[in-house]
Amino acid sequence: MATWDDAPHLTKEQKDELLLSIPPFQRDARSKGIPQLGSGAILPVNESDYLIDDFKIPDYWGRVYGMDVGWNWTTATHIAYDKGSDVAYVYYVYKRSQAEPSIHAQAIRAPGTWIPGVIDPAANGRSQKDGHQLIGDYVRLGLNLVSANNSVEAGLLQFWQRLSSGRLKVFKSCQPWVAEARLYRRDEKGKVVKKNDHLMDSTRYALVSGLDIAKVFREKTQNYREAPGVGRQFAHSGKQEQAWMGG
Repeated sequence: MATWDDAPHLTKEQKDELLLSIPPFQRDARSKGIPQLGSGAILPVNESDYLIDDFKIPDYWGRVYGMDVGWNWTTATHIAYDKGSDVAYVYYVYKRSQAEPSIHAQAIRAPGTWIPGVIDPAANGRSQKDGHQLIGDYVRLGLNLVSANNSVEAGLLQFWQRLSSGRLKVFKSCQPWVAEARLYRRDEKGKVVKKNDHLMDSTRYALVSGLDIAKVFREKTQNYREAPGVGRQFAHSGKQEQAWMGG
């Protein structure tokens, strides 16, 4: 990625003038070479406005996750919600392809088995291999799930409003989330491009349907396993698996 620092003919004054002429959501792409979209972008917000360093999440903040399922990709976006300031924090993301529900469930439970989740309602009755209802499968595997509101445009509006107003922050360790957000776009007809957007969908479910049911940790809650940092991403594709824990 070439940056303006690789163009020695540009003076500081010229760089400052150019930066002022560029829309905020395109500045990182133009000046730092970070891939981002233009007019088709669904989330035209500068990454520096929402990416933050990982930190230890207070126990009194609510936790919830949104989940999107499928054989090609299954994802979960875990959110910590500071109700007092009405700010949601994406602190852990999971993304894996072609695995059994038991494998997905184990990773999604990692931040705490007590945390509730909301899931794509289309999962109820959709099969990965054998026609079983996936919501029921995941509940039996220990996930506390309810169906999410899947109103796409209303959800995208809330998603964008939170991000653009500073009421949605994302831990820097959640790089699979960042990669999807950079390319989250509409086509020339204004429709959402349904490609590499599964974490965006699970985030939308969590924001629209999950904040009201976000649960606060209680010491007497059973089967709780704390993830101390709790900035974490877990991504898997094919035979490669990666996990990062911050804090």
